[in-house]
Amino acid sequence: MDHFVIIGNGIAGVTAARHIRKNSDVKITIISAENKYFFSRTALMYVYMGHLTFKHTQPYEDWFWKKNMIELKEGLVISINTTNKTLQFTDSTSINYDKLIIATGSKPHKFGWPGQDLKGVMGLYHKQDLEQLEKYAPNNKVCKRAVIVGGGLIGIELAEMLRSRNIPVTFLVREQSFWNGVLPAQESEMINKHILEHQIDLRLGVHLKEIKSDKNGQVSSIIIEETGEEIHCNVVGLTAGVTPNIDFIKASSIDTGRGVKVNRFLETNIENVYAIGDCAEQHEAIGQRRNIEAVWYTGRMMGETVAQTICGNKTAYKPGHWFNSAKFLDIEYQTYGWVFSERNKTENEGYFQWKHPKEAKCITISYDKKNHLFLGINTFGIRMRHKVFDKWLSEKKSIEFIMEHLADANFDPEFYKLHETAIVAKFNTEFNTNITLRKKSWKRIFSK
Repeated sequence: MDHFVIIGNGIAGVTAARHIRKNSDVKITIISAENKYFFSRTALMYVYMGHLTFKHTQPYEDWFWKKNMIELKEGLVISINTTNKTLQFTDSTSINYDKLIIATGSKPHKFGWPGQDLKGVMGLYHKQDLEQLEKYAPNNKVCKRAVIVGGGLIGIELAEMLRSRNIPVTFLVREQSFWNGVLPAQESEMINKHILEHQIDLRLGVHLKEIKSDKNGQVSSIIIEETGEEIHCNVVGLTAGVTPNIDFIKASSIDTGRGVKVNRFLETNIENVYAIGDCAEQHEAIGQRRNIEAVWYTGRMMGETVAQTICGNKTAYKPGHWFNSAKFLDIEYQTYGWVFSERNKTENEGYFQWKHPKEAKCITISYDKKNHLFLGINTFGIRMRHKVFDKWLSEKKSIEFIMEHLADANFDPEFYKLHETAIVAKFNTEFNTNITLRKKSWKRIFSK
């Protein structure tokens, strides 16, 4: 019986295992050094905040794996020999495979800062990071202040976690405005204000110079590069992005760049070796997507795709239209299609923007100035339906169509105040049009 081995039990690896089992009776082994059972990384913050226990982050019962004949092996792989198809572990044991899927995910990006490996310095990616956070920041008596380095989605999550325990937070962001390399200025400035309203000490346009140690090898303070200011703290969160977790692969014959190089079928340069998830790097980017995408849903899609190929139904990876969602403290964020920041958009891309006069709610719709083709939308504080915007992007609708049917996309809970009328009114004024907002129609939404 063939033996399919998967290194990594995140969403990509586990999805691959589940779909291989649906299509095959081969022997499957999932290897992980982080935790025996699959858990949701995105739920780690809610464990620290007291909303969940760690057990609640595990979507499958412990008996699920045995019932589905998926073997779970705890261990750290240190080398891959692709000639004899062997994996070597830190404890000097080994395992053989017939087909191998590399799904090792990411690790926090470090830039060689002095003191970056001290006690009390951590990221927010692994279960072990959560354990370290509980050790060094259980409350505001043990942790008098935390410093977070790097703006972005992980950084804002960590800030929210720490503030939930009343731990003072200083947030170092190298950009002049929060996440302004991704968000248009209107949205970035709104998030700046929202962060400050949550009593977070936001420092924009600054860099970390070094992390200083106390006599026990634990964090005692950080130094800001631009000013030389010293900020005393007990915890430093490094959230300046992630990088593929592939160090042990580089000595093998598997082709690597920043990640493990793969083609559209998620195949590496070695026959019967595949890579998926955060660690996979496309030789050529798909459309405007990045070569490496550390996103939950793309990991899931890659797992489903590679399972088809590995079971004999060769299938290309096609992630479709870009979308994502997140939460900036109390503000929910969604994006569909492409909305670039001012510094990254082309001359032919235009914006239509609306912002609530009092509340933290806004939208930005990007469009082609030549033909008014709808390109993408960002929404903050207003929930929109993924299926609807995915359909409109595929059908290449105009921005005028989007305005007319905007109510069909709204997904706010019942009794929420709706803002489509105000949005369309502003659009009519700016574009000198006379669009009438249509009432929501479920038939229009889900008709093919």
